[in-house]
Amino acid sequence: MAGALTDVLGEVLVAADGEEVAVSALAARGVSLVGLYFGCSLGGPCAQLGASLAAFYGRFRGEAAAAGGQRLEIVFVSAEQEQQQWQEAVRAMPWLALPFADKHRKLKLWNKYRVSNIPSLIFIDASSGKVVCRNGLLVIRDDPEGLEFPWGPKPFSEVVAGPLLRSNGQTLDSSALEGSHVGVYFSAHWCPPCRSLTRVLVESYRKIKEAGQKFEILFVSADRSEDSFKQYFSEMPWVAVPYADEARRSRLNRLYGIQGIPTLIVLDAKGEVITRQGRVEVLNDVECREFPWHPKPVLELTDSNAVQLNEGPCLVLFVDSEDDGESEAAKQLVQPIAEKIIAKYKAKEEEAPLLFFVAGEDDMTDSLRDYTNLPEAAPLLTILDMSARAKYVMDVEEITPEIVEAFVSDFLADKLKPEPI
Repeated sequence: MAGALTDVLGEVLVAADGEEVAVSALAARGVSLVGLYFGCSLGGPCAQLGASLAAFYGRFRGEAAAAGGQRLEIVFVSAEQEQQQWQEAVRAMPWLALPFADKHRKLKLWNKYRVSNIPSLIFIDASSGKVVCRNGLLVIRDDPEGLEFPWGPKPFSEVVAGPLLRSNGQTLDSSALEGSHVGVYFSAHWCPPCRSLTRVLVESYRKIKEAGQKFEILFVSADRSEDSFKQYFSEMPWVAVPYADEARRSRLNRLYGIQGIPTLIVLDAKGEVITRQGRVEVLNDVECREFPWHPKPVLELTDSNAVQLNEGPCLVLFVDSEDDGESEAAKQLVQPIAEKIIAKYKAKEEEAPLLFFVAGEDDMTDSLRDYTNLPEAAPLLTILDMSARAKYVMDVEEITPEIVEAFVSDFLADKLKPEPI
């Protein structure tokens, strides 16, 4: 256990009284699950979560101690920029915290777990370091007594089990989804981007079905009332979890760690995730020629997929696209390296630590260069880390596979010196 956790958290954590606690000592306490709490000390959602999480933690720890073990520990990964604020926040918390000085590890954790907003609570297995549950906020709400501990992922077929609705009022059992690709669509009528995506998705759904593909979409509503749900669902030709079944809707949100809408998760016929980026795929492939949208190792930067630049560090190779073959040649150059990195981390059941892009000369590329203050050179090899507001730049006359591979290896080994964005 200690090896896996120290790889994630380092050697020491800090308790509320300022004492250091060795990560290796958690094993002796019987800790089997660690919750990584990404947040800050300021008001609003973080303050609300802090109060409910403290009550949950105290209740859970008390019951576990009575049974002779601890089982659960929480580690605060702070967004604080000032040490005094961090100290005040930690003093008020009954759990442990990542040391304020370990800023590099903090950023690595935010990137590793693709944390895009706070507060966020992610549970990891203490023995392996692997993610158990990406949306711990819903665990606190749905299972305040900890009866479902350790909240590990369950198969889609088990989580979705039960009656589903069609917009005409007909019902069918969730077993009807078996053997089909399924798009699990988290959306709401109050959300303008959701309504825009729904209009495109209706056409995509029709084209895929007309092509003879076995495909269904499951609407998981985030509407604020049943009337809004009914109004929105009336525009949809697919099936939905009943609005009244809040527990099942919440379990699906927990299963996929949904942090924002609209989100479209595409599953294969066995219920395994093909892509979490269904929204981007639908917008980029309006003719649905690439359905079911298996992820590409290297993406060509576009307006619709640029949002992924905020999900973690991204290698971006800028090229001169006035030459029609330049972008494709660049993708072919980067692809073997991307595939090797993706396969390595997939074998460890982890997400790859880098996304890979090729950027041509267009408005999106110009905007990115302006925002990150990059030179106009092409080719230009970069790694951009938006959350850390850091960039790594290699400006050479010719980009070769060897140069790209060495650049990536040095980044992953923390050998590169960042420049500020």
